[in-house]
Amino acid sequence: MKVSQALRGVVFALLAGICWGLSGTMSQYLFTAKGVSSGWLTVWRMLLSGAILLTVTAIRKPAALKQVWTVKADTIQLLLFAVLGLMAVQFSYLQAIRYSNAGTATAMQYSGEALILLYACITERRFPKALEILALVLALGGIYLLATHGDPSNMALSEQGLLWGVIAAISLMLYTLLPARLIRKYDSASITGYGLLLGGLALSLFVRPWEETVTLDGMLLLVMTGIILIGTVLSFTIYLQSVVDIGGVKTGLLASVETISAPFFAVVWLHTSFQPVDYLGFGCILLMVVLLAVPALKKELSSIPF
Repeated sequence: MKVSQALRGVVFALLAGICWGLSGTMSQYLFTAKGVSSGWLTVWRMLLSGAILLTVTAIRKPAALKQVWTVKADTIQLLLFAVLGLMAVQFSYLQAIRYSNAGTATAMQYSGEALILLYACITERRFPKALEILALVLALGGIYLLATHGDPSNMALSEQGLLWGVIAAISLMLYTLLPARLIRKYDSASITGYGLLLGGLALSLFVRPWEETVTLDGMLLLVMTGIILIGTVLSFTIYLQSVVDIGGVKTGLLASVETISAPFFAVVWLHTSFQPVDYLGFGCILLMVVLLAVPALKKELSSIPF
């Protein structure tokens, strides 16, 4: 691996996590300052981002647009990824932000990494290892601290915020597992683009964004442009390039900087208030992500010739 390639991979992974954190805070701004609904934002974000990604794919690799439709099993898996993966994770995450804040919703969503671990243990018919058990405890501990601030008799997080945070974690697991085979087989940009577009179309049938009255002023359009171009198109593109450059494990680990960037932007821009116990909860979730990445990271590093 060339040094320049490795450096690009590291920078792109970190930048993707920062972009996602900023996008979450932008979404929180639209909910609190502009009164838009999470359904309206999710639909237009997915439709426009998907259209942009597919347009770029059509220019760069036009043949990639039709490949996935030639195999029936792959087409079905793409549809499942669009609805149960991308649509579910985008909508539930924005709902969690709406009922809590960008920092808390991001941390709750990342606890889905622990669910991926449990899924792996079940499919491999094994018990979690010591390091994995510690990671699971940290995930549960982080959620507990964010939801209760350490006092189970007094919920610090609303029931809706907790519910949608849990759904976001489950959706993150499905979003991660469903497209793995498709992305290995086909062009990742086309799969993501189709997933966003089809997921947005499916969600629009339920939330009917065209029936919602939204004042399209300059600030709303500016923030929407940022969410679409920076928080979706750019972040997904550089994240996938980072996977190519340095591997999925290191990319996922570095991109988890989102759990730090989201509360940072929420505090600096929106003046969201967090208590010390909240930061402890964020830290638990981040440490959980790191611990889960350690075994695969060691394996990846051991295969690199020095």
